[in-house]
Amino acid sequence: MGEKAILCVDDEAIIRLALIQELKKNFKDRFLYEQAPDALIAMDTLEELSHEGVRVVLIISDWLMPGINGDEFLENVHEKYPEIRAIMITGHADGKSIERVRKNESVLAVMEKPWSSLELVSVIEKEF
Repeated sequence: MGEKAILCVDDEAIIRLALIQELKKNFKDRFLYEQAPDALIAMDTLEELSHEGVRVVLIISDWLMPGINGDEFLENVHEKYPEIRAIMITGHADGKSIERVRKNESVLAVMEKPWSSLELVSVIEKEF
């Protein structure tokens, strides 16, 4: 069914780079690793990958981003791609937003920055 991908969405390039390096270190070539600096580009990336036959299985998203925050972005993704799972990593989300994200059935975990590498890898291992 094509290759599987993980999409990292964060407006800070250093965070995206750190996530991808950590994922590659732990999962090697098990997944393709894609990135986007905001929710709008991420939605375009999801569309492009789908057309290329790549199945995005996980999105790791920040909450505080320009344009659309992570909770709204993950709701939009769930409506269009209900099979995609998600992890939200944030340093700024308010309690109401975190509660909203936790109600999204596609969200596997909400983690605070700096995230725990062991926790991140464990959540992904359990699901995939």
